[in-house]
Amino acid sequence: MKLEPILSNVIIEKKVGNSNREISKVVFDSRKVEVASLFVAVKGTQVDGHQFIEKAVESGATVIVCETFPSIFNESVLYIKVANSAAALGMIAHNYYGQPSNNLQLIGITGTNGKTTTVTLLHRLFSELGFKVGLLSTVENKIGQEIIPSTHTTPDAIAINELLKEMVNQGCEYAFMEVSSHAIHQERINGLVFRGGAYTNISHDHLDYHKTFKEYINAKKKFFDDLPKTAFALTNVDDKNGKIMVQNTKAKKATYGVQRMADFKAKILDNRIEGLHLMVNDQELYCRLVGVFNAYNLLTVYGIGKLLEFDDLELLTILSNLPAAEGRFDTVVKNNKVGIVDYAHTPDALVNVLDTIQKVAKRTQKIITVVGCGGDRDKVKRPIMAKVACEKSDMVILTSDNPRSEDPDAILNDMEKGIPETANHKTLVISDRKQAIKTACKFAKAGDIILVAGKGHEKYQEIKGKKFPFDDKQTLINELY
Repeated sequence: MKLEPILSNVIIEKKVGNSNREISKVVFDSRKVEVASLFVAVKGTQVDGHQFIEKAVESGATVIVCETFPSIFNESVLYIKVANSAAALGMIAHNYYGQPSNNLQLIGITGTNGKTTTVTLLHRLFSELGFKVGLLSTVENKIGQEIIPSTHTTPDAIAINELLKEMVNQGCEYAFMEVSSHAIHQERINGLVFRGGAYTNISHDHLDYHKTFKEYINAKKKFFDDLPKTAFALTNVDDKNGKIMVQNTKAKKATYGVQRMADFKAKILDNRIEGLHLMVNDQELYCRLVGVFNAYNLLTVYGIGKLLEFDDLELLTILSNLPAAEGRFDTVVKNNKVGIVDYAHTPDALVNVLDTIQKVAKRTQKIITVVGCGGDRDKVKRPIMAKVACEKSDMVILTSDNPRSEDPDAILNDMEKGIPETANHKTLVISDRKQAIKTACKFAKAGDIILVAGKGHEKYQEIKGKKFPFDDKQTLINELY
């Protein structure tokens, strides 16, 4: 492909070398360089791509995009200086893959909790409406019904655009995408054209990366600031930061809520383990999803459907039959005991899921919670997670999540600091996750509810840099007796 169209809308500060070139590949990983590649040197969180410029040239790169020129130039290479390499990479990838988001109705969902459930429900809804649909989520990426494994909440800019191009090639009309704060901050979505965006909520998360809560909010807000006036911005009016998110957007604003007046309003008539009974904009909806947080997820999906000008009755009829996303309030009933697997890995998410269980549980049903915290991540939330679990459960077992490079016992020590003195008698610490789930099942009596929180859909445990097969739901199924 000719270089000139690849650089369309990229803000260039300076060029050194000949611009008349054909490009075979766009990369930001020097190990993937081939002859005639365009290499973008990106300053990452752990590695600075500028250190690999020489290696990229040796491997055949003929164009280098960077923030700082190297000390020595190769005469056969074009060097392009930009202010922000990550932003340039987003735009370059968008151009290289033929600006695929221009040919899709691309909807982005951002927020702390609810993103995966919302995009999964949207994918199922629009598939039922008769469309071929794309999905980019934490759990999986999909083109129609074909599953493409996912490694990050949002892939890198090249992978995103490659996926979107394939969606277009395969006839997708709509694509629904989780948009993480990391992806926004790292400019992975730069260049993408969104038809609309929705905000779920914001709570304590990723402060290991963003450092302050204000930075985290601003990262989310940037997504809405950058939406074009042809897009819509749907926000949760019940969330205290909901209006802040869209205050500077050029997009058409719309709101949804359960507590306050909104464009898309729901009233919860009944909330049971079997599902929700809602009044949505004066129409009744019975659905299989459980809990107040799922009322918000359904409302987000309904609002997006309405903003895309679909019929009320058609939307609500399909929504009434949709199951939950994998690992999100995922229920197993066996031998009169109820097991629930949920991805809740923040204090707010754990509060939501335990509040939901308390509301649907009968007085005779005890709640047993198995929960851990990930290693190499925000340490502040560890004692808070333990405290929440103790306050809202009849029994708590603290265990390993994904310890990664950390000592599991050190993580559990951090969590133990949050156990109230009054809860010591009902709290166990079992580092081995399988043993922790097995113990919870052993203590549970008929009718009791076991929540296994933190990992949800994940099918592995990450320990000392290796991923070992582990499935919370399958372990529950095996141990419930």
